[in-house]
Amino acid sequence: MTTKRDYYEILGVARNATKDALKDAYRSLAMKFHPDRNKDAGAEERFKEISEAYAVLSDDEKRASYDQYGHSGFDQRYSQEDIFRNANFEDIFRGSGFSFGGGSPFEDMIFSTMFGGSPRRSRGKGTDLRYDLYITLEDAARGASKEISFKRNKACSHCKGSGAEPGSKVSACAKCGGQGQVRTVRRMGAFGSFTSVGICPACNGKGARPSKACKECEGSGMASASEKFSVDIPAGVDTGSQLRLEGLGEHGPNSDGDLYVFVTVKPHPIFRREGDDVFIETPIGFSQAALGAEIEVPTLSGKAKFTIPAGTQTNTVFRMKGEGMPHVRGRGKGDQLIRITVRTPVNLSEKQKKALADLGDGDFKKGAFDGMFR
Repeated sequence: MTTKRDYYEILGVARNATKDALKDAYRSLAMKFHPDRNKDAGAEERFKEISEAYAVLSDDEKRASYDQYGHSGFDQRYSQEDIFRNANFEDIFRGSGFSFGGGSPFEDMIFSTMFGGSPRRSRGKGTDLRYDLYITLEDAARGASKEISFKRNKACSHCKGSGAEPGSKVSACAKCGGQGQVRTVRRMGAFGSFTSVGICPACNGKGARPSKACKECEGSGMASASEKFSVDIPAGVDTGSQLRLEGLGEHGPNSDGDLYVFVTVKPHPIFRREGDDVFIETPIGFSQAALGAEIEVPTLSGKAKFTIPAGTQTNTVFRMKGEGMPHVRGRGKGDQLIRITVRTPVNLSEKQKKALADLGDGDFKKGAFDGMFR
């Protein structure tokens, strides 16, 4: 199995590098290793490597996921095409003699190099959509089903997405020869020439044009629609998790895009989450700390009994095994950690004061309770 190099190491930047630093590093390396300029063995692989590193680290969500999980966890969440989705290579070379009008040839070149063909947007797939879903910590712990509402462009019901008025003649697009794509070769100065493959503007990537456009959608093949969909949230998800709902994005000439649900777990008033563990702070009385007691503590699954041993000091942390968050891949649960705070008695009666004064005789004069009454 091939082991990937660290993305930060690939670009030669620190882990706290700013976006400008990432951009500068990528620009310099891309100019050096692009296979149209550099014919040395390994230059193309190097170019692919630095482009992937930049695509991940320049995206806040992907970078946070990579920082948290490393390659092993990140690669399970993102496919190669997911990595490059929404990557912005377009502004990298502004002011360097490159032109990005009419289809971003540099970006097209990136995808041609990375995937061995035309860019994703030239493949007739509709635009992907994003939905931000906010859930409670309890929902994340148990898993939940949530109904979401959103708008998207679906295939026009009148023309079935063809863009043609029913009964009208449809013929191959003259501009692209029925391919749905047009190819443009551009000279880019010292950097060499770039072949840009983009959606045909005449047929919008369909490869065909009707003699009469659909009267309902005016030839676009799309109509706006309101959708409701039930999303199953798996137990153990955390902020930044993504759910991909295939085919629920915008309508495209060949296939619909996807809907990506980005999950955010809202802060909890009692629990604090760290990975699969949860933390809670529990106050107890002075006598409970000194003598020991059985107390009731909240957990994500309900109330639970917990025994406080005699002589417990403030800030002592106890662990309740298996009372934390479930592992998102179903491998058990994390723990609940309880930090004890001992409440100092206030507004004591004379009798209570005397009892505490008597407690100060003998061994307690050595300072066993110093700090509890400060």
